[in-house]
Amino acid sequence: CFLPLPIDHTKSTLWSCCCKVICNGCDYANVIREVRGKLDRKCPFCRHPKAKSEEEFKRNLIERIEANDPVAIRQMGGYCNQEGDYDGAI
Repeated sequence: CFLPLPIDHTKSTLWSCCCKVICNGCDYANVIREVRGKLDRKCPFCRHPKAKSEEEFKRNLIERIEANDPVAIRQMGGYCNQEGDYDGAI
């Protein structure tokens, strides 16, 4: 849609396969397209299947971290901070 992403991170979606962030409206439009076409849920950028569990999401994120993706590194730092692992967050 080419609109700027919202500042409120709850109004956007992170795809762990390629660490692209899209607004929830664009994500919703993609879901509708996939449901109407009876398609499997896939990333709108790289077409990688959606993570089926939190463990798979984090495994994809770790693969992106190993590829030195700054978005993945920031996301994992946020998870570590929420869990109380402040050393791991930095």
